[in-house]
Amino acid sequence: MLRIIVACLLLIGTAPALAAEGPLSPQAQALIAPVGAALDTERARQAALPPPADDAEKLLRMGQMDQVGRRVLTGIDLTVLPAAEIAQARKAMWAPIEAADAANLKALLAMVPPEGWFLKSRYGEKPAGAAFHIIQHSDAAQWKRLVPVLEPLVVTGEVDGQLFGLMYDRLAISEDRPQRYGSQMRCDKGNWAPYPLEDAAKVEEWRKAMGFMQTFAEYLEHWKTYPPCT
Repeated sequence: MLRIIVACLLLIGTAPALAAEGPLSPQAQALIAPVGAALDTERARQAALPPPADDAEKLLRMGQMDQVGRRVLTGIDLTVLPAAEIAQARKAMWAPIEAADAANLKALLAMVPPEGWFLKSRYGEKPAGAAFHIIQHSDAAQWKRLVPVLEPLVVTGEVDGQLFGLMYDRLAISEDRPQRYGSQMRCDKGNWAPYPLEDAAKVEEWRKAMGFMQTFAEYLEHWKTYPPCT
C-alpha cells in the first residue's frame, strides 16, 4: 500500500513545455520506454477480460491503469541523461500516464453515484481507493470540489484518512498554501524535500489522527531511497 501511495505523490505537476523539441536520443527513449510498455501491457490484459461485472470491478481495473505506469516511473533515474535532455524526457515519460489519467477521469466522473462519492461500505475498500487515486491525479478544480465532500466521510470511516490527507495537501499547495500533513515532496537541488508545512510542531499529531502509516520523519527517510530528482 505504501509504495502505491508514494507513487501517486510523485510530482504534482508534469514537465514544463519546451520552446523547441527534437526527437529524443536512443538512450532517453530506452530509459523511459518501460512506462508506456507497462501501460500497454495492462491495457491489453484488461481488453482480454470479460466486461466488468459491476462498477466496483470497473473501478479496480481503472485503478490498475492509474498505478501501473507510476510504479515503473518511480524507479527511472533521468539524471543519467545529458542535462539538456532531461526536461524533454520527463515530459515524454509522463505523456502516456497523463493520457491514461484523462481517460480514467472521464469514465470516473460519469460513474459518480448520487451520494457524491464511492463509499467503502458500498463499493469496497480497494475500489473506493482506486477512485480516490484517479481524482488525486486529476487537477485542483476536482480537489477543491471534493475536499468538502470527502472530509466528513473520513469521520464515518467511508474515506481513508491518509488518502484524504494527500488530497488536502495537494489542494493547499495548488492554492499556494502550506501543506498540513507533509505528504507532498518537491525537488530541491537534486534532493527530494517536503513543501512548506502549515505547522511543523503539529505535523506528526495531524498525520497520526489521519492514520498515516509512517511518521513524518520516517516518511522523509523513505524518500531518500528514490533516484535523484531534477
